[in-house]
Amino acid sequence: MILAGWIFLAAACAAHAAEFRADQFGAKGDSSTVDTQAIQKAIDAAAKGGGTVVFRPGVYLSGALFLKSGVELRVDEGVEIRGVQDLAAYPIMPTRVAGVEMQWPAALINVYEQSGVKISGKGVVDGDGKIWWDQYWKMRREEYEPKGLRWAVDYDCRRPRLIQIYKSAIVGVTGLTLKRSGFWTVHVCYSQKVNVDGVTIRNNIGGRGPSTDGVDIDSSLDVLVEHCDIDCNDDAICLKAGRDADGLRVNRPSQKVIIRDNTVRGGAAGVTFGSETSGGIRDVEVYRVHVLAGVPNGILFKSASTRGGTIQDIRIHDMDMQGVATVLGVTFNWNPSYSYAKMPEGMTGAPDYWKILTEPVPPEKGLPHLRGVRISNIKATGARTAFSVTSYADSPLRDFQFQNLEIDAKTAGTIQFAEGWSFEGARIRTEDGSRVTVKDSRDVKGLPDR
Repeated sequence: MILAGWIFLAAACAAHAAEFRADQFGAKGDSSTVDTQAIQKAIDAAAKGGGTVVFRPGVYLSGALFLKSGVELRVDEGVEIRGVQDLAAYPIMPTRVAGVEMQWPAALINVYEQSGVKISGKGVVDGDGKIWWDQYWKMRREEYEPKGLRWAVDYDCRRPRLIQIYKSAIVGVTGLTLKRSGFWTVHVCYSQKVNVDGVTIRNNIGGRGPSTDGVDIDSSLDVLVEHCDIDCNDDAICLKAGRDADGLRVNRPSQKVIIRDNTVRGGAAGVTFGSETSGGIRDVEVYRVHVLAGVPNGILFKSASTRGGTIQDIRIHDMDMQGVATVLGVTFNWNPSYSYAKMPEGMTGAPDYWKILTEPVPPEKGLPHLRGVRISNIKATGARTAFSVTSYADSPLRDFQFQNLEIDAKTAGTIQFAEGWSFEGARIRTEDGSRVTVKDSRDVKGLPDR
């Protein structure tokens, strides 16, 4: 794979580069001094000829850091970079958030319009995000939901991401423990040739961090996510491509993605496609992903009737799931109170992004499409439901091939609006003796009778 060669080259170059010690630029690492400026000075110095920024053991409080081309940030064992709990420390910048281009706080660590960057080590990057989690829940429950504005709060409550890779290329994130992110943990947006390898993500420490996705691949090309261990409180590994009118305007897909050898302990699914599908998601391979008890879905496709976009050429194989609620979920009317934004009557002074979020999408552009899916060698034990699958009559789920499924579940579930599905070697055992209910579908072949 071309991606692997690029990452190897970038890593090899970094290995021979000079080291720049953050303490020599004034960083204290004493868990009380804010070291943002000192660490940034070390990064800027390393960028002049290419180099590696290193740290003495300690806890380094920091606001947003901006890596430069040719720089490796190495966070060794015994080193922790911890985000300060002050929104002013994260400059407002153009980016994309949950499928919409807008101004938003920078992440704790940013690779912003750069190339040949590596973030590595066996140390910790800690967003110390509970202050942002509490703020979100307070806004949502006390202010937004009572006003019917569930769709707006995720955009209005500004929370720093942990790592942002934006409009960048040849980037590696390896070995780190990433925890307590205020919002998404690793956001790969409008980027190419990115490798996330051997990262441990823990976002349910000291509370359940809302919207603390693990790795989000957003309208990006040539991305490899491997050997990660993820416990978060939303999508663990997720492919995205823009939301509604804004996503259709940008029209940029996520494509050529490999997701392999990962463990998901907590999150919405082992792997998620959507809900931001407007630019399309294609040419994705997922394999050897282990999904543990308590995760709601093994495999999840989600979108909404205003998203549009096509998900296609998806290959998922050699997965095992233990105690998931649903083995395969497809819902194209996902979370309506969030997915469908409507401007309140008489509203004045709304932010520009509210206007973008509420821009109508013509029905012929709004329906999402899913086709060309190959799923094989799946083993699931202790599931609640095997299938929870539905779409729209005008957008049937086309051309699915299943091979070698072994599913033990309480109940078989339902497949609706499917077309051209085939099963070979499927064994679905249910506690209630049910068989999969197929309705509003045609040419679905090979489902077992028992």
